Amino acid sequence: MTIVVGYHPAKNGRATLELAALLARSGRAEPLAVTTVTPQHWTHSSTFKAGAEFAEWARRQGDAALDQARQYLADKAPDVPATFHQVAGRSAPAALADACDQEGGDLLVLGSAQDSRAGQVALGSTSEPLLHSSRFPVAIAPRGYRSHCAALTRLSCSFSGADSSHELLTAVAELSQRVGGALRIVTFGVRGRTMFPPEVGLHAEDMVLSQWSEQIRVEQKDALRELGADGLLPSSAQAVIATGSDWADAMNDIEWIHGEVLVVGSSALGSLARVFIGSRATKIIRSSPVPVLVVPGATTDRLADDLGAPEIDPA
Repeated sequence: MTIVVGYHPAKNGRATLELAALLARSGRAEPLAVTTVTPQHWTHSSTFKAGAEFAEWARRQGDAALDQARQYLADKAPDVPATFHQVAGRSAPAALADACDQEGGDLLVLGSAQDSRAGQVALGSTSEPLLHSSRFPVAIAPRGYRSHCAALTRLSCSFSGADSSHELLTAVAELSQRVGGALRIVTFGVRGRTMFPPEVGLHAEDMVLSQWSEQIRVEQKDALRELGADGLLPSSAQAVIATGSDWADAMNDIEWIHGEVLVVGSSALGSLARVFIGSRATKIIRSSPVPVLVVPGATTDRLADDLGAPEIDPA
């Protein structure tokens, strides 16, 4: 597998490289294909000379960006094999998708929007379109991200109890075993504004949330039991419910550790071969304090094979 890294020095580039190196070191060693997108001049340029000058300027910009990426990886992750590429395109999302095809990539790593808060994931003009069209899993680093770890320490799987959520959990559990990281099942719930009239009682929503939590606990236990039956349940596995008044509050309801990644499955809507994130998944992604890996439904069964280490037959 090759991990394609969408790199731009002015757009959270170092954080993107940090996450890519963390993923590359987890499981079997994976090569990086660091790719920067340079602007493509219009074919109807008024003069050939102007077009050639623009192309040369864009090439120099790309070379400078890749030199920065090369130096950063040489200093911070000299053990990670990497190649460096620049592609010209008027659309960065389309150019990066093409780069995945050309480089045989199975995972695309991106950074957060530059105007986001430090430590938070934020979707931008490149990542948001790809999260609605990519055929490959997409990983997004929070702004200013630093891994502080040599490899993945824990995978948290966003779990709703739906059939697709069970499929994703199975793939994440397999990946957890292969990379040696801990496994956690997380279900997020948000208590909205009070919707019941005063005569019903101010605690009506608390009762609804309590009933929902009980149902989720049963579904989580059933999921853990299924993993155990398949031999995929590590002793360190946890199941937690995170609730709050909004999505950010729910994220803060549980603890997160260095080297952790939150895995989110795509919606069943749209093409099954592509990522399509619904409003709930979008809110989870935008509130995450750790890197997020978004997986298209059709590639869920390949997740562990693509990202994990080779299976070892027991002696």
